[in-house]
Amino acid sequence: MSTALLEVRDLHVWFDLDRGGRVHALRGLDVTLDAGEGLGLVGESGCGKTTAIMAMMGLLPPSATVAGEVRIRGDNVLARGEASVRPYRWTDIAMVFQGAMNAFSPVATIGEQIAEPMRVHGIAAGRAATRRARELLELVGIHPDRADRYPHQFSGGMRQRAAIAMALACEPKLLLADEPTTALDVIVQAQVLDLLDRLRRELGLAVVLVTHDLPVVSRVCRRAAVMYAGRVVESGPVGTLHDRPGHPYTRALFAAVPDLHTAGVGASIPGAPPRLDEDWSGCSFAPRCGEADARCRTHAPRPVVLAADRTSECHLAGIGGRS
Repeated sequence: MSTALLEVRDLHVWFDLDRGGRVHALRGLDVTLDAGEGLGLVGESGCGKTTAIMAMMGLLPPSATVAGEVRIRGDNVLARGEASVRPYRWTDIAMVFQGAMNAFSPVATIGEQIAEPMRVHGIAAGRAATRRARELLELVGIHPDRADRYPHQFSGGMRQRAAIAMALACEPKLLLADEPTTALDVIVQAQVLDLLDRLRRELGLAVVLVTHDLPVVSRVCRRAAVMYAGRVVESGPVGTLHDRPGHPYTRALFAAVPDLHTAGVGASIPGAPPRLDEDWSGCSFAPRCGEADARCRTHAPRPVVLAADRTSECHLAGIGGRS
């Protein structure tokens, strides 16, 4: 039996459209994660990153149809919809939502909102929940006395720390962080990322970090999965993906990052991702790829194993020096 904390197998998500038809937003996601490990989900906006983690939490809207498996310590938490995922949500798998201001109610104190998941799941109640909320604030670097303040009285960085404290309320084993540094200045971004990395190491917390910012991934994660058009097109150690990308899209993503040491300007990726409400033949990246040949436009690539911990969905991966 597998010892992985998280196993996602052939996960698909479709969204029904008001005008008819469906958007196939996630197309066969496969990822695994061990306890205490960090995994980055990276890619352009609209590639399926947030849809993936919302599906893992069972938080997609009624217009969504989900197929596949999400296993936590071997249990398929999506087997019976809300009935099966609810006992795991917040106690085994928790989430830090994008935009911390939107994660909090403006009419309740931060301490009350951190304590709420504990009361709902029977972890703690009354003074014990209040005391634990203050301890969690201290854990993420906020003075416990601020538990009695409201979200608007916190800075953006403090709200993000408080959102992490709330996600840790029921001591989950897996934390899903959706663009946790969005709209924060670079100094506060670094502080939040260092906090996530410290919690991962000290608490044995597994972290899935969603971001389009590749340098962010290396602060928390050893591995990354590069997503494009609803699929993982390459995965492996972050350093290897940077130094020896096996997929043209991965190479283009790194090339788009400005080089502060040389004052180099990042190169934009030409074209646009494919429409997810339409089917296509061949490789989804072929229309934007300068290396695509006739086979790329007619036959979808299969994952190529480049190493024990590395795969790439590209016809040319592993040949011609591309590794």
